[in-house]
Amino acid sequence: MQHALKSSKRYRDKSWDFQKADTKQYTHCFHSYPAMMIPQVAGRIIDEFCKSKGLLFDPYCGTGTSLVEANIRGIDAIGTDINPLARLIAKVKTTIIPLKLLDSYLIDFNDFIFASRFNGIKLDFKIPHFENINYWFKKDTQRMLVIIKEYIEKIDDKDIQDFFKIAFSETIRESSLTRNGEFKLYRISEKQIEKFNPDVFSIMVRKLIRNRNGMAEYISLKNNDAKSHIYDFNTVYGIPKNVLLPESVDIVITSPPYGDSRTTVAYGQFSRLSNQWLGFEEYNEVDKRSMGGVKKGEFIRFDYVPLDKTLQKIAAKDDKRVYDVISFYTDYERSIANISRVVKEGGIVAYVVGNRRVKGIEIPNDEITREFFERNGFIHIKTIVREIPNKRMPKKNSPTNIVGITDTTMNCEYIVVLRKM
Repeated sequence: MQHALKSSKRYRDKSWDFQKADTKQYTHCFHSYPAMMIPQVAGRIIDEFCKSKGLLFDPYCGTGTSLVEANIRGIDAIGTDINPLARLIAKVKTTIIPLKLLDSYLIDFNDFIFASRFNGIKLDFKIPHFENINYWFKKDTQRMLVIIKEYIEKIDDKDIQDFFKIAFSETIRESSLTRNGEFKLYRISEKQIEKFNPDVFSIMVRKLIRNRNGMAEYISLKNNDAKSHIYDFNTVYGIPKNVLLPESVDIVITSPPYGDSRTTVAYGQFSRLSNQWLGFEEYNEVDKRSMGGVKKGEFIRFDYVPLDKTLQKIAAKDDKRVYDVISFYTDYERSIANISRVVKEGGIVAYVVGNRRVKGIEIPNDEITREFFERNGFIHIKTIVREIPNKRMPKKNSPTNIVGITDTTMNCEYIVVLRKM
């Protein structure tokens, strides 16, 4: 067992920064989401390591960045994610909708909005009953959101309905009383609330037009029959054989969570309001079901000195906080073991990870990822270090929970590439 940081084949490459790249091309523009892998990274990995048509698997697919990039190149893809909103977005981003059909619905929706504004359409408004709805939405906003929701629920074409739902999801968040730019739920100030009167209908129309244009770009690029299939299984607990057989995957490209949701990126919090309005019953379970979501009660050693020493340092500063980190890496190791089994001999895995800090101590996540895969029969090809210019995630956190005292979390990410022997 290696007991030192493995620094060979790890190097900085500015060409992977994509500082000026348009990360919102084609269907990638559809919906914001925390910690999204930029499409240029996924695309370049595919171009370098998956030249022939095969099968791509993304075990934490989020909104489907790698799936879109695979399909554009004629490669079939499978993704899974525990967040129902992420799965919905990924599904819509990878589903071709004929523009003539889509445009007919957009025209009808515009007519509906015009009538709602000026003719006073009478609807039996059924405001959803969920916790704190009045805390997050003004009454007039609720009324306009219900009008849009009523329209969407009457759409008879499932793909069109889902297309409208993800525009509605962003409209929900943008018209809520949450702070802009936050991935956790924080309310704006009372002074801001007084002046905040969003034009919900205009926001929805703007999102639909943007997404329609993105779909047009996607159609112009995707001239093949490649498909994506999205599932909800959690790789910590296994991979269903009816979805992926052992040694059936040519390449894995993913950006996994960098730590437990409670203290890093709270995907469940970011998605909660949308999930509630859309009626996803598991809206409150996303963060609990994520890696490290259930805290382990014992101090575990991983037989990898860099990780074990890091845990000891964190424990010396906070003997409770360390269990969040232990819980995450226990699940992370299990997930990697299950993913390793479905990769073909000679297959590639590429994990885009960040080295976060806990209590001021950096966790060598790229080296831990490499170690866990090497335990499952992989050899390390390279680790590329790139700056994070656009990724939507926190670059600072509060290690002490004292207001004003912050610490850098991560400004770089690491593309860890390995091959199965």
